[in-house]
Amino acid sequence: MTHHGLHHVTAFSGSAARNLGFYTETLGLRLVKKTVNFDDPGTYHLYYGDETGRPGTILTFFPIAHAAPGRVGVGETSETAFRVPRASIGWWLQRLVEAGVVHEAPVAVMGEPTLRLRDPDGMMLALVGVPDLDDAAAWTGGDVPAEHAIRGLHGVTLLLGEAEPTAAILTEILGFTEDAREGSSTRYASGATEGGFVTLRAVGESLRGRQGAGSVHHIAFRAADDAAQAAMVAALTTRHGLGVTEQRDRAYFRSVYFREPGGVLFEIATDVPGFDADEAVADLGTGLKLPAGLEPHRAQIEAALPPLA
Repeated sequence: MTHHGLHHVTAFSGSAARNLGFYTETLGLRLVKKTVNFDDPGTYHLYYGDETGRPGTILTFFPIAHAAPGRVGVGETSETAFRVPRASIGWWLQRLVEAGVVHEAPVAVMGEPTLRLRDPDGMMLALVGVPDLDDAAAWTGGDVPAEHAIRGLHGVTLLLGEAEPTAAILTEILGFTEDAREGSSTRYASGATEGGFVTLRAVGESLRGRQGAGSVHHIAFRAADDAAQAAMVAALTTRHGLGVTEQRDRAYFRSVYFREPGGVLFEIATDVPGFDADEAVADLGTGLKLPAGLEPHRAQIEAALPPLA
């Protein structure tokens, strides 16, 4: 079976405890995995999503205490959006007001009611009202009532100098088709239930982005398995001449990375093996999980990590 759409989005944050509180308490997502950055094990890697951490529901963070703020600019993700029931936009607006969360007035974007907000590090998020979500899976074990809970990612917006080269990667390699246009933005749809949209906003020559707290590090797209991923890599290298990394085992998925023509870091991640590879679904996110190669260093790693509460 072919799987398209977003797998996850990964960003930087400041305080780990503050990040955890905002995403699990204010937004009501589940912490589905507490591990470390495999390339920098002195830093947490926190994964938030639905009950089981299905592809298309995951937002992850590398929290770095006292990190300098990032700056959104050309070659970066400018907005990460979640799906909520359309009738819940008013409820969410009231929740953000009561919680003191920086937000904007709801607006229509591509015909959909959209409530933009910023997390504690200034990362731009959006809640998009989507009809017929009553039966869509969500994490309802948090503080957000089931009828208003987030139902996975809606999509991302990329800020680019020009959109056409990136659009070619989306349509020729990653399974997207053009869906809608509004001003300088073009939205592409994958047909996936969660994480189904990528919007390209072309702004011409403009200031480049700077990585830091509140900025997105990369966005990941789905591949059903290793074979599907390998076929995408072959097309990227032979048809588009792009350099792609070797496959890297991330324990819960296997990944390759490349810079698309607009400068955004893309990942292709397999759906398998999933977040229940080392924890039962009921226990997801409760223990610090380390890959086998780091397990002998657990004591040193735990001592270096900041408290989450």
